[in-house]
Amino acid sequence: MSLSGSTTARPSVIYDALRAAILSQSQRPGQAVTESAVALAFGVSRPTAKIAIEQLVADGLLHREPNAAARVPTLGPDDIRDVFDNRAIVESAVSAALARTGAVPPAAVAAQRELLRHPGDFAPFDIAFHRALGAGQPSPRLARLHALLMGEVELGIGQVHAHHLLDAATVAAQHQGILDAIIAGDPALAARLTRDHIDGARDALLIHLTPSHDSTAHGDD
Repeated sequence: MSLSGSTTARPSVIYDALRAAILSQSQRPGQAVTESAVALAFGVSRPTAKIAIEQLVADGLLHREPNAAARVPTLGPDDIRDVFDNRAIVESAVSAALARTGAVPPAAVAAQRELLRHPGDFAPFDIAFHRALGAGQPSPRLARLHALLMGEVELGIGQVHAHHLLDAATVAAQHQGILDAIIAGDPALAARLTRDHIDGARDALLIHLTPSHDSTAHGDD
């Protein structure tokens, strides 16, 4: 486990470091994340490491089978479709709800600003933008539903960024379109732009994960 530790690391610090490693794919899909390895890497006790790991499991960023070590989930094409399609349903409802009020969550504006400032490493701000929209819309039930999906959504977004499938300028422009539709009070447009944004990321990732038909054809020559 290639993580630098600290003898004063708290569970929240370990959680943040592991989360960043998972999203950047430093911790590869399928890789085990054990309490002993985390404890050694951070110079903490196994119970402290366990707290961080269990939170990541609860958030969907790690998966644990009974009596087995936690592992970084492996999202195949069917998983990607399911996660992103359900995300599109929920998040388009989020954007529409915000547009009906015409109010943009300040945290979303701040995340958009930071995304533009950090084009080389913008994944955390992309995720923060979407989390801010979900948390900032008026329905607490919709907010909980959005938060429930976000762990696996983050895994998908992490893959998109790790493989450089979208650039910061494109993502920022799409985000701005959503914000402008919300400010204009146009729920239908906000929902459509949100769905287009999510579908584009889904399709880019699916193309990346699908073997090239051309290479298969050339292999028969």
